[in-house]
Amino acid sequence: MDDSLIDTEDLSLSRKSRLPGAGFFYPDSLDEEYADRRAREAIEGADVVVVADGDADGLGCVALLRERYDAALDVAPFEESLAARTDPDVADDEDDEDDEDREESPVGLVTASPHSLDAALERVAEYADPGVDVYVCDLCPDDESIAEVVGDIVDRAESTRWFDHHQWDDDVAAAVRDAGADLVIGDSDEECTADVTLRSLDYDFPDHLVDLAAVTRDHDLWIREDPRSDDVADYAHWASAEEYVTVVGQYGPALPDPVVDYLDQRRVEKQQLIEAAVDRAEMESVGPWTVGVTYGRCSQNEVAETLREQGADAAVIVKPAGSASIRGSDDFEHAHEVAGLVNGGGHPQAAGCKPDIYDDMLDYAHHWTTEGYATKQVILAAFEQVAHEVDE
Repeated sequence: MDDSLIDTEDLSLSRKSRLPGAGFFYPDSLDEEYADRRAREAIEGADVVVVADGDADGLGCVALLRERYDAALDVAPFEESLAARTDPDVADDEDDEDDEDREESPVGLVTASPHSLDAALERVAEYADPGVDVYVCDLCPDDESIAEVVGDIVDRAESTRWFDHHQWDDDVAAAVRDAGADLVIGDSDEECTADVTLRSLDYDFPDHLVDLAAVTRDHDLWIREDPRSDDVADYAHWASAEEYVTVVGQYGPALPDPVVDYLDQRRVEKQQLIEAAVDRAEMESVGPWTVGVTYGRCSQNEVAETLREQGADAAVIVKPAGSASIRGSDDFEHAHEVAGLVNGGGHPQAAGCKPDIYDDMLDYAHHWTTEGYATKQVILAAFEQVAHEVDE
């Protein structure tokens, strides 16, 4: 297939917002091969291994752990790369040095999502040197089957600690603890995982990292009282994991000028994609709630906030890749219940899912050309079910 067909950079904004990124079209086998190679490079020879979610909260935990173990990377190469990225005289294919060419920290990082958590832990159990310290941050397993691989890691490691703030099933938490992991779960209404990590480590952290945890909480719990929280969230989303961890480890949430310039550039298109998704939104009445439903590649939190300002109790943002974000409000704290009915989970006011309705590429073609019609209907049906349960 011609690469230009999956490269959305030169598409109009309208078409770009309706299609997934190029990575969607790569076979899972290639992704798995790449993920395995990168994980092995990070794990083998490391003194400490961290498996973390790749968002600002999970990566903030990694920055804290690298500070704790005096294992931060040199920030200068990343700053040079950032400066080049915002220089209009530098071509796109010359603006960034590959992470593979940089030094590696003795605190190895393996990023994972809830769906890839099992595979990430299996790689730790296979590749980690005996006697390492292992941490899992900002990830919640779906069921008790995770306990087996956790036990394998515990047998291999010197210590195995797990920090999180999501809502855990009691049986899953008990299984992880019975396997030998030191599991600390914070109150998801009060703490982000960076908070949990900060208070769980016996270390006197510098002020800029204490501040980082507070700003991360402001974003992750959708408090939005600190304007810097949008900066760390956007930077974590757009930068590589190693770049983000290194830069915030050095500066905390007071991001340096090259990062600010980079964010300013990226936000022009970000705002346009937000506006496109908001323009497509429709308000649906489900039980006692008004649900704003839309489709597109966009920053779901900002779209959800706009829909709430327009009167929605909850917002559903369906993505071109087939997944969806569900965001609630003070009048709707059942997002995790809705997501749980459609192959997902999360928090009462913030959850994600990917309905199991895509059998082949024709289903995805229908998804793109109808702006997620089938996915929207499945999720709205889940809202109806939750509304019925609440009513009862």
